[in-house]
Amino acid sequence: MKTLKKLTIVAILLLSSFRVLAPSTALLTIGKPAPIEPYTKLINAIGMVETKWDTLAYNPVEQAVGVFQIRPIRLKDYNKRTGSKYKMKDIYNYKVSEKIFLYYASKAGPNDFERIARNWNGSGIRTYYYWAQVQKHL
Repeated sequence: MKTLKKLTIVAILLLSSFRVLAPSTALLTIGKPAPIEPYTKLINAIGMVETKWDTLAYNPVEQAVGVFQIRPIRLKDYNKRTGSKYKMKDIYNYKVSEKIFLYYASKAGPNDFERIARNWNGSGIRTYYYWAQVQKHL
């Protein structure tokens, strides 16, 4: 009888400990998915080719500013197309520069890095050399 009592107590303790370990309700956690950023590699490569990621870069010959070396004519075009009112000093802010770059990159779509890079650089035969430099960083 004493053995049966001991076994019953042990069984109760074991069963109650399992209940403590098991979750009382099933939980499903859904996290926010990472955004799709198709231009990240290209942005990194162009940033390296243009300025080695120098946000304060300035080219006095072309009056190009910031990481992506945005010229006044490009900024004027961007402002006209988007209704923005950015000034050249705003281009030193990386987020503004990136926004402008992504605007023009999106015109070519995310699948044609060569076209995006060459259009970003300008026109003509030198854009092929520029593309070759960008490819080294992709």
